[in-house]
Amino acid sequence: MFVRKVSMRLKSEAAAQFTRKMEDEIIPLLRKQKGFLDEMTLIAQSGKEVYAYSFWESSTDAENYDKNEFAQVTGMLAGVIEGALRIHTYILANSTFYKMAGAVAT
Repeated sequence: MFVRKVSMRLKSEAAAQFTRKMEDEIIPLLRKQKGFLDEMTLIAQSGKEVYAYSFWESSTDAENYDKNEFAQVTGMLAGVIEGALRIHTYILANSTFYKMAGAVAT
């Protein structure tokens, strides 16, 4: 599994608007991408710093998304972020998400 981490700073008081954009526009777009598995977005308690992790079947799938759709996502976020997005990529070494998902479902 391959992971992309996008970190960004939100404009003042933009956390709620950012969350709506993620839920209403960006996650539906991600779900249409070949190889997309999941998205996890973390917002700092200050409401300024965001870390968005997307999980992909392969690096090729993530790279295709980056080349073909990521500019559209960046445009969707233009009104709520400030500064440049920072992107890092990883190979997933281990995870306990399946345990957490099971606990939330019960």
